[in-house]
Amino acid sequence: MDEIYNIKIPVFEGPLDLLLHLIRENKIDIYDIPISLITHQYLKYLEIMKEMNLDIAGEFLAMAATLIYIKSRTLLPPDEEVPLEEQEDPRHELVERLIEYQKFKEAAVQLKGKEEEWMKVFQREPVLEEDEGEIYLSDVSLFDLLGALKKILETAPPEIGTITKETLTVKDKMSMIMEMIEGQEAIRFEELFKGSITRVQIIVTFIALLELIRLGLLRGYQERHFSNIWVIKQNVELPPTLAGPQQISE
Repeated sequence: MDEIYNIKIPVFEGPLDLLLHLIRENKIDIYDIPISLITHQYLKYLEIMKEMNLDIAGEFLAMAATLIYIKSRTLLPPDEEVPLEEQEDPRHELVERLIEYQKFKEAAVQLKGKEEEWMKVFQREPVLEEDEGEIYLSDVSLFDLLGALKKILETAPPEIGTITKETLTVKDKMSMIMEMIEGQEAIRFEELFKGSITRVQIIVTFIALLELIRLGLLRGYQERHFSNIWVIKQNVELPPTLAGPQQISE
């Protein structure tokens, strides 16, 4: 019997990061979250992570339960004995958690930005001028990559199967990806999946990419939030066609 292939990614993103990612992606007011939409999309991300046998921490499942509970409360009719202005919004506690967490994240980004500024004091920053102005890049998070993967999976035919080491050949895919990027300054995320027709082929390619990023052999950059993702070697400077002042994402 084939051994199921599990992969553990040492990322620091948690369920609150995923929720903030979805809020930004949908351009939602954090104080007025459409809980039904966000719950649906959150569960979709968990389905993809489960399909890839990613190690899902219990906190992700706990948040899923919280979202479902909040959604169920919003579907209940209001208590007619309590004035409308005094009725508690079931989303309130979650919104407070998100706002507080976002403040900590922004503070960490600012500190990291200051550190990078000092590290680059004596380095000249490459800048690209275009008709629409400069291109700003940011490092991608796991959820940025999962979002891009979701779009590719939507074009693949439905397919259910067990992901195993034997069928996936992750090491072979890792070698293929490194061969594809050899001699190139950068490669578009979508290019890595050309020729991968089935869901299994797409998922193994994605797992191979995550493993290469985990090993420090590759890194990903994004032109701006929710736009094109580029993959380059870890030890290669940003190519002139991509270089620009960096902004740290999420």
